[in-house]
Amino acid sequence: MTRARRRALPLMAVGLVFLTACSREAPNVLEPEGPGAKSVASVAYLMFGLATVVYVVVAAFIIIGALRGKKESRISDGAFIWIGGLVVPSLILAGLAVVTVKTTDTLRKPDADALKIEVTGYQFWWGVKYPDEKVATANEIRVPAGRPIEIALQSVDVIHSFWVPQLAGKVDMVPGQRNVIRFTADKPGEYRGQCAEFCGLQHAKMALLVVAEEPGEYERWVIRQQRPRGGPGSEREAAGEQVFMRSSCAGCHTVRDSEAQGTKGPDLSDFGGRRTLGALAAENNRANLAGWIENSQSIKPGNLMPAVQLEPDELLNLLEYLENLR
Repeated sequence: MTRARRRALPLMAVGLVFLTACSREAPNVLEPEGPGAKSVASVAYLMFGLATVVYVVVAAFIIIGALRGKKESRISDGAFIWIGGLVVPSLILAGLAVVTVKTTDTLRKPDADALKIEVTGYQFWWGVKYPDEKVATANEIRVPAGRPIEIALQSVDVIHSFWVPQLAGKVDMVPGQRNVIRFTADKPGEYRGQCAEFCGLQHAKMALLVVAEEPGEYERWVIRQQRPRGGPGSEREAAGEQVFMRSSCAGCHTVRDSEAQGTKGPDLSDFGGRRTLGALAAENNRANLAGWIENSQSIKPGNLMPAVQLEPDELLNLLEYLENLR
């Protein structure tokens, strides 16, 4: 390796680090869209500001010391150590502690009008239930904008962590332990979340979507989910339902008002209305869905869904059935 290439390696390494942060899909923590996220951002800005001041002061002392040489200072070495090494850091840390405790207390305050949701972490997807509405879904959390949300978090396998940066801080999901996160989405929009605790091979693709809607639109969605499912709308859809029920699909997934009551995989009762497959691993369209059914490992390696081998007509019928689950 030439000397020029060796010199270029550190620059390439730094460039790669910066490139890892360049993604249109990544949520921007600097654009909070709720009071909880704004409180967290305020603490972060305060810490960054204090760190900047400390850095500037220390750098200034170093420069002054270098320029002054060995001239005597008006402040003794002992006083300088006590003030700069103990008193000032203690004041800074005490101030940060007060702000942090107050912010944490504000984030934990319950609201009587909060919409209660239960989210369960699995490898590598999210189960979502609305206990009062008796509605279940997966990987997408619909909420009314402007209303406080209270989510009970739990895990059934390993430690996960629920994090939607634009709405709130992160909270761990520990097996056997119930934690709670509270937030409010200020306005309608889609807010990407992510598991923030390494949980296995597909941790990076264990994402979720919080969909904040106008209250009226959210209520209409709830009513659709509570309404008894009608029969298939076409012969192909009816044939697809039969394929679903007699294959391994029904043993792992639930579809409300049907014989399918499996719990190993996501609830598919509103699958046709979801935006993505496999916890945001791919867009929910016919081509991706067909690929997911036949070999989900090609889209999300390491997920726990086995390949489903079907005849072409059976696959087309199954696609028709799944796309109409709303």
